[in-house]
Amino acid sequence: MSAGPPGAATLRRADGHRGRGDGRLRRSARRRLVRPVAPMSGVTVVGLDAAGAPPHPALAPVLAAAGLVVGAARHLAAVPVPAGADTITLGPLAPALGRLAEAVDVGVPAVVLASGDPGLFGIVRRLRAAGLPLRVVPAVSSVAAAFARAGLPWDGAAVVSAHGRDPRAAVNACRALPLVAVLTAPGAGAAELGAGLIGWSRRLLVAEHLGTAAERIRAVTPEQAAAETWADPHVLLSLADADADADAGAPGRGTPGGMRSDNQPAAAPAGGWALPEDRYAHRDSMITKSEVRALVVARLRPRLGRLVWDVGAGSGSVGIECALLGAAVLAVEQDPEAAATVQANAAAHAVHVQLVTGRAPAALAGLPEPDAVFVGGGGVDVLAAVVARRPERVVLTLAALDRVAPAVSLLRAAGYTVEGSQLSAARLADLPGGSIRLAATNPVVVLTGERQ
Repeated sequence: MSAGPPGAATLRRADGHRGRGDGRLRRSARRRLVRPVAPMSGVTVVGLDAAGAPPHPALAPVLAAAGLVVGAARHLAAVPVPAGADTITLGPLAPALGRLAEAVDVGVPAVVLASGDPGLFGIVRRLRAAGLPLRVVPAVSSVAAAFARAGLPWDGAAVVSAHGRDPRAAVNACRALPLVAVLTAPGAGAAELGAGLIGWSRRLLVAEHLGTAAERIRAVTPEQAAAETWADPHVLLSLADADADADAGAPGRGTPGGMRSDNQPAAAPAGGWALPEDRYAHRDSMITKSEVRALVVARLRPRLGRLVWDVGAGSGSVGIECALLGAAVLAVEQDPEAAATVQANAAAHAVHVQLVTGRAPAALAGLPEPDAVFVGGGGVDVLAAVVARRPERVVLTLAALDRVAPAVSLLRAAGYTVEGSQLSAARLADLPGGSIRLAATNPVVVLTGERQ
């Protein structure tokens, strides 16, 4: 079989004859409509088991009726494609989409072969986006197979992909959450993810060649993963180090990786955010007040896949609430006593906050690149060091008015658009005799810089 143009899908009949390259199915394929077909015409997407089990029994009848079979070369070689059926060997998906749409238009049943569960970061999304009517017959996904091989439950795991996208989001998900499965790709695999997790208390399981005679599952540290060469494709499982969690006093653990009991690893926290100050240990009221924290967290936009720095963390309340919303968090605090408080508060809220004890700006050198930064303490030199790292967003709170203008000027000079608000909350307070008054809190200016 000669190769087609580089990167193109190849149309070929199962009997070895090459199909026409003009995108039209032959009359022979259309004539097959007069014979009995599978229960559903259109496109049937069939997963081939990542665990190496035989194909699903539903595959035989849909293949027997198919006029068009689409799949990677290894998938087409693994199943009995009927004589006379057209086949498309996948490279880029776009050429195959047109052939599948034509098959649907003329009523020719089509089969698409895929790996594992094609609805899990698989081809189903692209086929649905193309408007094709689908029936999906899944098999065991590579993620499910990897967890099964490791003997681990995964109902509380987050599943992310580093395939065809910036791997930083996958790294940050592993930094933030206790149990993550990552679908990898060349250049965004266990070595690269491991390098990004050095310094985090994580244990990595790497599953190579699932369902084949060369299958291998290895447990490694991030450092070991970064130093190895891994076979593609592979699946990486990132688990929070159980011993480290126990040392931190994190409650509610008890399962490998410390999965959340609500099975929503990136969901909004059940207890909410902008929590009252009494939900955190702090000293001398040195804590970002809940009304201010609500705006600060909203401006930081924490979510799964983002890294937030909390500089001058104090009690750690801002960083902890970002972690509760799924972000990875680095807290920088120079006071060892306050740093211990940050750790205790993070453990009390069952989140992981990576702590850097040191004085900014020097302590910021060498830290992973942030997506957003909260500056809760320090002078103009700290803000300058932060904007030099070019995060998307910088949020800071200022109690002294004489610091507002220099901060705004610095942010604008660095290419940030700046918004600001002065918050002055008054809280209900009881008076003798049952009356109620308003007790003012100290006014605070909140500045937000957004990179242009």
